[in-house]
Amino acid sequence: MIHVIATIELQPGKRAEFLQHFHAIVPDVHAEEGGIEYGPTVDVVSGIPAQAAERENVAVIVEKWESLDALKAHLVAPHMKVYREKVKSLVVGTTLHILEPA
Repeated sequence: MIHVIATIELQPGKRAEFLQHFHAIVPDVHAEEGGIEYGPTVDVVSGIPAQAAERENVAVIVEKWESLDALKAHLVAPHMKVYREKVKSLVVGTTLHILEPA
C-alpha cells in the first residue's frame, strides 16, 4: 500500500474555490483502479500545543493507493489533467510525501 500526503499551497483567499474544483473530481478518482482513499483536509484549530499554526491557504490531500503503479496511473488520468488546468491559477505550489507502511 502507498500513502500520499499532498500539501497544496494556494493563492490567498482561493481555498474555497480550489476545494469546489477538487470535490468535483473526487467521484472520478474514486472510480480509478487501485484507489483506496482520496480526500481533501484543512487545518483545524485544536488547542493542542504541539500543533503547528493554522494555514489558511493550504489544503492537504490524504490518499491511499494499492500500489505505486496505481498512484502513477492516477497522476496521468485524463480527469486529473483537466483538473490541474482548472486549478493552476489557484495553486502556488505542491509538495508530495509518498510513503509506505513501516
